[in-house]
Amino acid sequence: MTTRPLLTPVIRALPVTVPFVGPEAQERERGRPFRARMGANESGFGPSPRVMARMQEVAADMWKYCDPDNHDLKLALARHLGLGADNVVVGEGIDGLLNLVVRMYAAEGTPVVTSLGAYPTFNFHVASVGARLVPVPFQNDREDLQGLLDAVKRENAPVVYLSNPDNPMGSWWETDDILSFIEALPETTTLILDEAYGETAPASALPPVDVSRPNVVRMRTFSKAYGLAGIRCGYALGDAEVIASFEKVRNHYGVSRMAQIAGEEALADQAYLADVVAKVAAGRERIATIARDNGLKPLPSATNFVTIDCGGDAAFALAIMRNLLARDVFIRKPMAPVLDRCIRVSVGLDHEIDIFAEELPGAIAAARG
Repeated sequence: MTTRPLLTPVIRALPVTVPFVGPEAQERERGRPFRARMGANESGFGPSPRVMARMQEVAADMWKYCDPDNHDLKLALARHLGLGADNVVVGEGIDGLLNLVVRMYAAEGTPVVTSLGAYPTFNFHVASVGARLVPVPFQNDREDLQGLLDAVKRENAPVVYLSNPDNPMGSWWETDDILSFIEALPETTTLILDEAYGETAPASALPPVDVSRPNVVRMRTFSKAYGLAGIRCGYALGDAEVIASFEKVRNHYGVSRMAQIAGEEALADQAYLADVVAKVAAGRERIATIARDNGLKPLPSATNFVTIDCGGDAAFALAIMRNLLARDVFIRKPMAPVLDRCIRVSVGLDHEIDIFAEELPGAIAAARG
């Protein structure tokens, strides 16, 4: 028997798993590509032409390391949001920032509150430090603000995670509800407010940016509406002392030079962003119509996807998803109880939505058969 160095007890106890099986892995297993990639909440509209032109222009400079301070992008974000640069930290997408903030506020055995069925990568980071996840079920297909608050107080939890709009249901809370939730939180509990889908949400769902509260960290990304999922670039906003703590633990060379430049250019092209947001809204309506035409119920969405109630149990929804995958349409579905009656379809390009419309009736029939 080979003797091996010992992992930490926390890591030894974790299962060998990943939060998602990517479409690339599925394509390798299938031996063919998907015809419609509508499962990962990416933006098939891509980045702004201005961004692509700038990326081509600077490609020859990629032999250089990135600026470890993310200086230019931080300043651009600060100007855009009306903040000081010391209120912004840039990271490798929201996923990378979630890893940091969990390490900052949670330790082995620490209770961390989240919604049951919410973004699973957050749970992955909580598990990696040995903290104890406290899940709160959704209510009426929305994250349960009162339930989250009750769990925080019951557990004396130092961290609570809330996405608004949320993934996987696409639902959202209005500004007044979010502000009331923040007001009711203990000052010793840090709220991680994930606003990855903020650009596609109604303005009424996004509270004004306020960095005066040291227990609120808001996270946003260039991966969704800005069309830059592949470069991994996101940012967090908060109190200056909190943001300074990110500097103690972040990977200072984690955001590539190309990502920094692309993020800055994307931010500058707000006209393109507005055009994409309009296309996303139109795509959501098309997907919702297709669902209704096939006897399914689309849920209201403030994101770049539509969650569809299949009208049956989890097994029926899973069968529809699997039959769509077999027809070369990549989608995903929620897996938590109650939510698992649904499938989730990202807004794709027009030809991808056409394929979805063509293949959904057969997938439903096969699931029923």
